[in-house]
Amino acid sequence: MIILGINDSHDSGAAIIKDGKIVAAINEERLNRIKLPWGFPTLSIKEVFKVSKINPNDVDAIAVAAKYSKFMPRSYPTDEATLLMGSERKLVSKVSPYLGFILKTGLWTKIQRFILASQTKERREKLRELLKKEYGFKCPIYFVDHHLSHAASAYYTCGKDNSLIITLDAQGDGLSGTVSMGRNGKIEILHEIGSYNSIAKYYAYVTKICGFKPGRHEGKITGLAAYGKPIYLDVFNRFIHYHNGTIINYSGSKHESAVKKILNAIGGFKREDLAASIQEHVEMNVVKFIKYWMRKTNLRNVILAGGLFSNVKINQKIHEIKHLDYIFIHPNMGDGGLGTGAALQLYAEKVGYEKIPSINNVYFGPSYNDKEIEEELKKHKLKYKKSKSIEKEIARLIAKSKIVARFNGKMEYGPRALGNRSILYQATDKSVNDWLNKQLKRTEFMPFAPVTLAEDADECYENIEKAEVAALFMVITFNCKELMQERCPAIVHLDNTARPQLITRKINESYYKILKEYKKLTGLPTIVNTSFNMHEEPIVCTPEDAIRSFKQGHLDYLAIGNYLVKSE
Repeated sequence: MIILGINDSHDSGAAIIKDGKIVAAINEERLNRIKLPWGFPTLSIKEVFKVSKINPNDVDAIAVAAKYSKFMPRSYPTDEATLLMGSERKLVSKVSPYLGFILKTGLWTKIQRFILASQTKERREKLRELLKKEYGFKCPIYFVDHHLSHAASAYYTCGKDNSLIITLDAQGDGLSGTVSMGRNGKIEILHEIGSYNSIAKYYAYVTKICGFKPGRHEGKITGLAAYGKPIYLDVFNRFIHYHNGTIINYSGSKHESAVKKILNAIGGFKREDLAASIQEHVEMNVVKFIKYWMRKTNLRNVILAGGLFSNVKINQKIHEIKHLDYIFIHPNMGDGGLGTGAALQLYAEKVGYEKIPSINNVYFGPSYNDKEIEEELKKHKLKYKKSKSIEKEIARLIAKSKIVARFNGKMEYGPRALGNRSILYQATDKSVNDWLNKQLKRTEFMPFAPVTLAEDADECYENIEKAEVAALFMVITFNCKELMQERCPAIVHLDNTARPQLITRKINESYYKILKEYKKLTGLPTIVNTSFNMHEEPIVCTPEDAIRSFKQGHLDYLAIGNYLVKSE
């Protein structure tokens, strides 16, 4: 059975599932070059058919993520989309005198869904019309709940049955979280958290207060937290915390009113202290929440999805829970993974899984052959040479303190660059976090992430056991051992953690060869891996994107396919 999965809301994209497995997946931002866009993923749908070499006429069904949402016929930047989706915020301002009562009595989810009911009907009609008109689809179209799509994205890629599935995010289909049990290939929802009780929203409020963009820059808060002291824990504890198996918002506030309450409660503040406070508060409460459901269900495989779990430090704290047997975070844990999840869930309902699939790589995007790459190099009038052993050349250059932008093979699915669209450098130079970020026009508080040979991981990081699969995707931090602290300081954060990608020959042979050769030259199994893009730009997708970013970043070398370009 072939299913097309679509997410037409935040971080839109498309995926194709064939016989229960992902064969292609891409997010719209990589193609239209708009960061985290909202709206119908026209380009992604076309691209996944191209990547998978599947004919649209062979699709048996279409799964669209989210039941309650507004129709957007094209991609919109987040700011424009927020204005178009402004009905909820307008309602909040109108009912603000009664908001506390509405939130505490649990009416908010019903009100939200009532508001979206008319929009939802319009969206379903227009989506069906658009899919038939533009692509000629005649197959049935199904709409899958937002949080069920998140849960399915994680469960049907984790490789483990008998699992506790947790989803937590800002909101989706009126909810901010769910607890489910994955057993015998089916997902059973045990508990739901309304959107008004979103602990992820409070993380977003702090992101805004600290001068960054909520929904985009929460990672900066995670990095900044290590520089501060958690002196505002009592403030956040008054507003929202874990209680009796769930998360409860006691503030009676949302959006701007919640931001004002936080500001009034903290007075003058240092950004790093506020960041440290929200980070520790969310860590503590999420861990309590998951511990409760582990005890209640007696399940020890913890499977995670939803935007909150893009927070690598929270994931580390969950991994450290006593009696946990296994942790897995879907590599595209945010809304970018919804199309994939919707398709996986529909497959489970229509066909079913005898065994839970696992993924060990996320190279589901487009690739380009030497001919296509060379044509682009000629078009840009670049001097280049074709290498017979590109991996060895890259390793030698890195060992000589050169920055190498690498473009090779299929593009990664999800928010992390995992070697095929990456900038590589030696991890021995701690100052790289300052000067390279300036070159790329980035503002970051967390050091660059490492890629490490999987066979050497135990020499580099503590307590990797039970998180080996998660560590393949750069979605969790670990405490660093002496080898990293002393010889690879560029990847060690102030709190002695790093968020590695572990690499094996089976997962990505070409990338693995670079690391093996580098280790031969230096004795070190680790290098810096940061995403190949400029600040606020999506990760590069095409050879043209790669050449443009290479020039703008003033990097030393571009290794693009089997070609090597030296900066002029």
